[in-house]
Amino acid sequence: MKYWLFKSEPDDYSIQDLKNDKNSTVRWDGIRNYQARNLLRDEIKINDLVLFYHSSCKNIGVAGTAKVVSNPYPDPLQFDPESKYYDAKSKPDAPRWVSLDIQYQQQCIKFVPLPLIKATKELEEMVLVKRGRLSIQPVAAAEWDIIMKLAKLD
Repeated sequence: MKYWLFKSEPDDYSIQDLKNDKNSTVRWDGIRNYQARNLLRDEIKINDLVLFYHSSCKNIGVAGTAKVVSNPYPDPLQFDPESKYYDAKSKPDAPRWVSLDIQYQQQCIKFVPLPLIKATKELEEMVLVKRGRLSIQPVAAAEWDIIMKLAKLD
């Protein structure tokens, strides 16, 4: 099992939205960065755990956790001309973009803000701190454990 951080803008989709969705499960779609796509397609597996991270908002940070519950599959939005994620160059027989499903696990008892993450010495090598812009990032097991303690989660 591996650990990941998935970013979402809470005005678009929050940890509470995930909790409230049918079966507390959602298709993680709309990824249009090749590095993030490659992680979804090649590295992330069923039962991997996810830090659900609120970005581009007033309170940036880890809001909860989720679990990967599907293998990757073609992102249907790439074929929908009405979608902002439409990709005219992507073909059904050779899709460029993938999605997978994640399921809500828990909300942080204590929200873990980015400034606290950056101020925590044991997290100084975290991808989020070193190269924070990527929307999907690996998280080391030791980093996961520290975030769980900061969030007051088991």
